[in-house]
Amino acid sequence: MPRPLDLFRRRSGTATAPRERLSRDVYVLGLIAFFVMVGFGVVVPVLPVFVRSFGVGYAEVGAVVSAFALMRLVASPFVGKLIDLMGERVVFAVGIGIVAVSSGLVGIAADYPHLLLLRGVGGIGSAMFTVAAMTLLLGTTSAQHRARAVGFYQGGFLIGGMTGPAIGGLLATISLTAPFFFYAGTLAVAGIVGLVLLRPRAKPVDGQRAAAVADADGSENPLVPLRDVLRDARFRAACLANFAQGWNSFGVRSALIPVIVVEVIKGPSSFTGIAFAIAAVAQTLALGPAARFIDRAGRKPAMVLSLAASAVLTVAISFTGDIITLTVLLSLYGVVSAFLGIAPAASVGDVVGRRGGRGIAIFSMSSDIGAIVGPLAAGALVDAFSFPVAFGVGAVFFVAASLYSLRMPASVSAAPASVNDTAAADARVDDVRADKRES
Repeated sequence: MPRPLDLFRRRSGTATAPRERLSRDVYVLGLIAFFVMVGFGVVVPVLPVFVRSFGVGYAEVGAVVSAFALMRLVASPFVGKLIDLMGERVVFAVGIGIVAVSSGLVGIAADYPHLLLLRGVGGIGSAMFTVAAMTLLLGTTSAQHRARAVGFYQGGFLIGGMTGPAIGGLLATISLTAPFFFYAGTLAVAGIVGLVLLRPRAKPVDGQRAAAVADADGSENPLVPLRDVLRDARFRAACLANFAQGWNSFGVRSALIPVIVVEVIKGPSSFTGIAFAIAAVAQTLALGPAARFIDRAGRKPAMVLSLAASAVLTVAISFTGDIITLTVLLSLYGVVSAFLGIAPAASVGDVVGRRGGRGIAIFSMSSDIGAIVGPLAAGALVDAFSFPVAFGVGAVFFVAASLYSLRMPASVSAAPASVNDTAAADARVDDVRADKRES
């Protein structure tokens, strides 16, 4: 029999649902993200120096970095179809295996063309396991807790990304090739963890994409056709936000802030790493509160507000004149990025449903395009005009994405609404049972 206090809470609409634990797959994917980013963080500081050891110029160094990103972009459209045919777990394992083998072979590359080819192959594998992992993540949680799942997953990436460069610096003192072998090892561990602990998913029967499959919360959800996904304002807003984030965070910020530190602020290049590290800590700490807000208040307010704040902070960064102000602004940008990194992904999960490999691949591509074009365009704008103009153009994309996010339906939410609906339903059941007992 329900306790009187429970009945009062249910009938007054103040009942609170017990905190639902995330599924095992979410925790596994977060652990995998950590191992992947530890290895990636080890390689990133060493890669340019290693490429230069082949006696090539800075343009060739940039080509190696771009080859990885370009092949990720080229492969992504095919990854979604592979996931639909083979399942997320298989595509994930094959992709992470490709990156592990290619990274190990980079360490023994005989010449520059060999190195360039291997990095391109690694980009294909990266697209495979990244899209497959996100498809698993979004499909393994209910809508009411999807932002929490994305936040936990991104936390693994951020913590791994902060740990990796420190390890890479130590390994580089041993050999320039040691970080690549270490990266291959961390990827192998991540792949084994995924194969052993990730649960296999049921595939659509006879290729019928409209067949119903069980969602994470146990409900039956039809597989959403891609054309319907592309028409959804939530999906379009998420892709535009991801493009703006790729252009600014992965492109403009990474490409221009190191130059601002050295040429405008007149500080040592080490200041850049310190400022970025502090900002990464701020972003990591903000992930939990951001995820709870997004699951409770909905995706729309989080996207509208975080995109607008990102635009303001992007412009402000371009006018900074000292390292303290820059660090504060980057830390605030990190907090906002916690919201901006979770809300669009959760929104995509709301749209694509249980199986949305192709939709998630398009979402991933939008960030890759921004990350590839952003640095080139920003550099050209600085050469032709100034730093504020380059950052201002990036801010325009944030503003455009914020305005488009206003078209998202406001009804996409939110734990409170679902809790109250459940409470009301429970209260009605209790009333019916009480009436039966009285009669």
